Amino acid sequence: MNALYLAQDPTLADFGKDPWWLVLGKIVFAFVFGLLATLLGVWFERRVVGYMQVRPGPNQVGPFGLLQTLADGLKMAFKEDILPRTADKVVFFFAPTISVICAVTSLSVVPFGPMVSIFGHHTPLQVTDVSVAVLVILACSSMGIYGIVLGGWASGSTYPLLGGLRSSAQMISYEVAMGLSIVAVFMTAGTMSTSGIVAAQAHGTRLSLGGWEVAAPGWYAILLLPSFIIFFIATVGETNRAPFDLPEAESELVAGFMTEYSSLKFALFMLSEYVSMVTMSAVTTTLFLGGWRAPAPITTFWAGANSGWWPMLWFFGKVLILVFVFVWLRGTLPRLRYDQFMRFGWKVLLPINLVWILVLSGLRSIEDWQSRDRLLATAIGAGVLLLATLFWPSRRREPRPTLQEQVNSRPHGSFPLPPMDLQVPPSPRTKRVVAEREPANVAAGSDSREV
Repeated sequence: MNALYLAQDPTLADFGKDPWWLVLGKIVFAFVFGLLATLLGVWFERRVVGYMQVRPGPNQVGPFGLLQTLADGLKMAFKEDILPRTADKVVFFFAPTISVICAVTSLSVVPFGPMVSIFGHHTPLQVTDVSVAVLVILACSSMGIYGIVLGGWASGSTYPLLGGLRSSAQMISYEVAMGLSIVAVFMTAGTMSTSGIVAAQAHGTRLSLGGWEVAAPGWYAILLLPSFIIFFIATVGETNRAPFDLPEAESELVAGFMTEYSSLKFALFMLSEYVSMVTMSAVTTTLFLGGWRAPAPITTFWAGANSGWWPMLWFFGKVLILVFVFVWLRGTLPRLRYDQFMRFGWKVLLPINLVWILVLSGLRSIEDWQSRDRLLATAIGAGVLLLATLFWPSRRREPRPTLQEQVNSRPHGSFPLPPMDLQVPPSPRTKRVVAEREPANVAAGSDSREV
């Protein structure tokens, strides 16, 4: 009976009953998890990228180089803290802390496991949960961008200001795509609570196709594949990771919004980036990968895989896989141009998201119809979508004129045209002097002698 109790999913009624020391312990655990995930995340990224580039990576400080990140943090702490003369001192100081606090706060509504027993108290492995927990995550993600914007503005320099402006545009573009991708999760799960979304993915969904009942997978990453892909792409843009790291593009803006930062303030910005990456990986696991529940192959031969403290292992494993994907993208894809980045967010992700939500809404609205009517409505909708795709007006690029056509179309009196064969003709004003040389193989006379 106790094992069955521990395996149950927490509900909103299970929160708010813990003693103060247990709540404090959960908060400390979430903070330590974010901090350790940052230290190990930096080491993990450097090792993985080093392996991709056929080099060892950090391997000197500590076993396997695990203490290299700690050594770098101590080095940053003892560096000189430089404050620009034209900076807004108050905002310049608080901007890094805003990013870190918002990134860590999102972990408070992420479920790490089911109901467990801690010193005799039955409590969920989650700091707290509310009926709109996903909106809390979106709010913290949006507020974290303000730390970057204010840090770039308060520096009193051009490059940080440009990085801050880019981050604000990036927030508006990809926050919309991220919010719309979660709408499909709300429609399918019927709740905005993170613990409720994990519970909704516990069992597979039954779908009716042509009068046949088909068992669909429980993970929304498979059932709602377009939403999962769009959400993960949007999280890469939200966390300023490559190939969407335009606010800190060192090839264009020196270091972007953190150009004027040094010492611990720079370390806080770096901390917020990696905490955001781990937090978004945890949120993606919760919304689309079943949360703390074990994958299907494990639960088939082990009934207690989702009981006790074992679910934390499955949760951390899924988060580690997503963090690896973040690092993989950085080591593989080049940085996008700014216009490509904005066009991809507004003209690709947003229309696909809207069409997908419309299709999913139509499918959900005809669930109660008879099988024949449902099949007919689905066929009509698919036909309309196919016709719209085929006859959608497309902008065909006009064929580019050839080089000779461009030369012939130049107006009279244009500037002189340089030669197309890259051979520069001699200037007519330069006198050409040809020096005549005596042939080298002249026959020797009778009076010649060796020298």
